[in-house]
Amino acid sequence: MRPRPNIAAMSGYTPGEQPQVGKLIKLNTNENPYPASTKVMQAIRATTETALARYPDPHSTAFRHVAGGILGVDSEWILCGNGSDDLLTMLTRTFVGEGETLRMPNPSYTLYRTLAEIQGANVEMIRFNDDWSLPDSFGSSDGDPRLAFLPNPNSPSGTVVPMDGVAEIAERLPCPLVVDEAYGDFSDSNCIPLVSANSKVIVTRSLSKSYSLAGLRFGFAVAQPEVIEQLVKVKDSYNCDAISIAAATAALADQAWLADNRRQILSSRERFSAELSQLGFRVQPSQANFVWCTHPEHSHESIYQQLKSGGILIRYMSYDGWGDGIRITIGTDDQLDACLSELQKIVNA
Repeated sequence: MRPRPNIAAMSGYTPGEQPQVGKLIKLNTNENPYPASTKVMQAIRATTETALARYPDPHSTAFRHVAGGILGVDSEWILCGNGSDDLLTMLTRTFVGEGETLRMPNPSYTLYRTLAEIQGANVEMIRFNDDWSLPDSFGSSDGDPRLAFLPNPNSPSGTVVPMDGVAEIAERLPCPLVVDEAYGDFSDSNCIPLVSANSKVIVTRSLSKSYSLAGLRFGFAVAQPEVIEQLVKVKDSYNCDAISIAAATAALADQAWLADNRRQILSSRERFSAELSQLGFRVQPSQANFVWCTHPEHSHESIYQQLKSGGILIRYMSYDGWGDGIRITIGTDDQLDACLSELQKIVNA
């Protein structure tokens, strides 16, 4: 069997380690360390008792109604997906054809590149400035980009392009701008207000991080109805199952749980960042549920390996044209204390 040449040539996306055995402190893939709202389990139980014999709602109507009320938009402005990655796939399939160009910043979420390669498209990577701001070229029409992805907050840095900066980029771009807000609930601001002002702006969100539903797979996009209409044409018929729709709807409806969880994550993030700095790490101020840091005297890959050998998983990441560093998820305070204890031994060895 011969795959298409572009598939044979590509490397494919490599997810973070997901060990299925052994007792580990897992701080590598930005999962939420706390259980989801109790209302989620109630919704799952009710669904398994009544709805599994039938196909799910192909439009996730209940979720879209709740989300619209919270976000202040009509439900027709919302499209649901099997995780936000599903939505990123729909967007790429809809707007980027073979030989056309997808634009993305670097360093950022490497799945964007994979999605373009699947399409047989070109990838234009615009390097972040050293302060993690975007150069003017990101909003340029040069090269005729068909779609641009902007993770905001960015991974791995946790940094944010301010909303007025995003609005200016969208105005200049000749193509849709997807603002990937997978970590948006942890940020001080978001770009959903820009959607109504500019039809080129599309915001994607995930329930994996801020709602503790990484194992469920559910996300959504906010865009003007004429954009949603086109995306629906390329989505799988039943891309969200009945359990995920019910659980995600219950999770989103419990905004009190989200506020409490967010408060805890942000408090732990600030304490952890300060203590990393005391150990000599250069810590990038974060607007997400993780921190990006480097150390001037120690190998980042060695730090990752030593922590792993001690049962603590973090993420070592290296980017062409940028360098490397480590990204550490904000876990529980006990998990972070264990990580700090091991890091102290490593840097003082």
